[in-house]
Amino acid sequence: MAIIRPAVLSDASAIESLLSDLGYPGTSGFIQDRIQQLLAHPDEELLVAEEGNRILGVISLHFIPQLALAGDFCRISYFCVDSAARGKGIGSLLESRAEELARDRHCDRIEVHCHARRTDAHRFYDRQWYIESPKYLCKPLKKNL
Repeated sequence: MAIIRPAVLSDASAIESLLSDLGYPGTSGFIQDRIQQLLAHPDEELLVAEEGNRILGVISLHFIPQLALAGDFCRISYFCVDSAARGKGIGSLLESRAEELARDRHCDRIEVHCHARRTDAHRFYDRQWYIESPKYLCKPLKKNL
């Protein structure tokens, strides 16, 4: 049975591998710094699913206060389950813990941006009662060279 726990710095290699599976290779040069930054941030939770000393999933959550709405919201920024562990309830355990934390922090919703190509993830979110929001806009900020 998997347990959900806060990530620690020693999870960096496993998290790096999960991110690579998610389509984000090449994080080895900065993953430890990012994990430290997230662990120190008061509005961030970085959780892992562990079974038998093996990391099977990761979820990164941001809690964002709202100015014009009574409830805050929780944003899932990264969420990945090891491909060999998919379909075994690991994602549901992570998402359920995310929901608990969001409720504890007075959030009234959880948001996630999920690329159109991730059709398996869309089916997962549908089963978890997420509804599609029709528009998401992003402005890339280019670094000055």
